[in-house]
Amino acid sequence: MNVQRSTLIFAWMLLLPAVLYVVVIVAYPLLDTFILSFTDASLKKTTNWVGWINYEKIFNTTFAEVIIRTFVWTFFSVAIKMIIGVFGACMLNAAVPGRALFRVLTMPPWIVPMAIGIFMWGWMYNGQFGMISGVLQNWGIIDGPIAFLARGSTAFWATIITDVWIGVPMVTLYMLAAMQAVPQDLYEAAWTDGAGRFYRFRRITLPLLIPSMITMSMLSLISTFNSFDIIWILTQGGPNGETTTMIIDTYRTAIGSKKYGEGAARAVLICIFLSIFCFAYFRVTSRLSAGETNR
Repeated sequence: MNVQRSTLIFAWMLLLPAVLYVVVIVAYPLLDTFILSFTDASLKKTTNWVGWINYEKIFNTTFAEVIIRTFVWTFFSVAIKMIIGVFGACMLNAAVPGRALFRVLTMPPWIVPMAIGIFMWGWMYNGQFGMISGVLQNWGIIDGPIAFLARGSTAFWATIITDVWIGVPMVTLYMLAAMQAVPQDLYEAAWTDGAGRFYRFRRITLPLLIPSMITMSMLSLISTFNSFDIIWILTQGGPNGETTTMIIDTYRTAIGSKKYGEGAARAVLICIFLSIFCFAYFRVTSRLSAGETNR
């Protein structure tokens, strides 16, 4: 009995740092934000309990448009990153001369500090002296300069392109590692049977990459959904709110307007969406694991 008790105590001692981390760093801020979302907290001295008013304000304003815009922005950004990342991983995994050099060249967008990379893209999007507008004029595609970040439609896609440029290296390297983990015996057997390159990719590589693709998509989704730096540095949510996502709107409400209660309600809504994404991810991965076990 004493041995079991000492073992249990020792186990809890090992778990204590992780438990303290979850309670202090994760659980307490979440609980405090949730409580704050039911108050009218602001810069004023007194804070009153207002119930569900902050949540009612969310759905009585244009925040519904912000939610839709956030999902559209996240969907296209993650989808493009996954497509380019898988294609790039296939290219880097191929036995071609200079493959090591190509792998090194995929790293700069990831290595360069994010703020510097975003400012670089902001310079290229400039209508007066930006490289993109200048090249398009020299090629005769456009007649005059285009300020990409001053127009709603172009600014929206400009932020997506910047996010893709920053996120593709991580996706590419992750998928490359997953491809290199595929047993070579499968490729050799398929090649012996006369299977072509595309057939081997469709019947061997792609099915074995699905778990990794789901995991990478989930990680990229969470990162993109919470992306603040790219939009804020490029457009600050403009023009006319065309690039305002949930995280930008939450920052403007809580920090910009000093409406902490309303900002907390928006933060809780973001947390709910991300929790739904995580729940869906665990359900899908558990089904895939169960399917692999039943084979």
